Amino acid sequence: MKLFKGIFLILFFGQTLVQAQELTLLKGKITSQVKELNEVYITNLRSDSNTTTDRSGNFSMFVKVGDTLQFSGLQVVTKKARIDQNDVAKQLYVINLEGKVIPLDEVEVKTYPNINAVSLGILEKPAKHYTPAERKLRAAEEFHWYSPLLIPIGGMSFDGLLNSINGRRTMLQKELKIERKELLLEKIESLFKEEYFLDNLKIPKEYLRGFWYYAVEDPKLIEALNAKNKIMARFIFSDLAVKYLEILKK
Repeated sequence: MKLFKGIFLILFFGQTLVQAQELTLLKGKITSQVKELNEVYITNLRSDSNTTTDRSGNFSMFVKVGDTLQFSGLQVVTKKARIDQNDVAKQLYVINLEGKVIPLDEVEVKTYPNINAVSLGILEKPAKHYTPAERKLRAAEEFHWYSPLLIPIGGMSFDGLLNSINGRRTMLQKELKIERKELLLEKIESLFKEEYFLDNLKIPKEYLRGFWYYAVEDPKLIEALNAKNKIMARFIFSDLAVKYLEILKK
């Protein structure tokens, strides 16, 4: 009986010792209050092997029972953890790391208006700022007829697809024209009060906005408004008001 017990203990501890010496692929995941968990370094201090986590904090490496893993990174506080039999038996080894708080000195923000893409030689001239309608039209115009996307789709012919694109371009051109008129109307409202048109030019109140739409078709007025030349705009408005009132009488 004693012999049987001795053999059993030898087999049990022998098997445990063998398991402790076996390499096991440990699949792990780091959790933390830090959102970005990529580039956290995991080092096996026994074998001096290391790996890094992916963006979600996942990692894997070969370990033995009794190994000590060290977790370190710019965004987390360094931590060591000893691997036991329960850890290697898990489908996923999870460890929580404390986020690293980096104190910053007082930051003074300075602006350098003279430093830009042109002064640095990146651009030859300042980049043009496009309105939303201008951006849409520009994108449509860059979609040339030889684009590889211009292929029959769902039975649509090449001509049908091309006409569809041309129709969208026409629509965007109309949208751009309307947008530019709206911007001119905003300039009129910012430069002049309603009383100027009602009292000085004798435009009936119910026709005031109609007069503005009529006026912004005049190239000279558009030029004056864009230049914010209020005096020139007054002269042009006076002339246009006479013509507009004549139209109303008809």
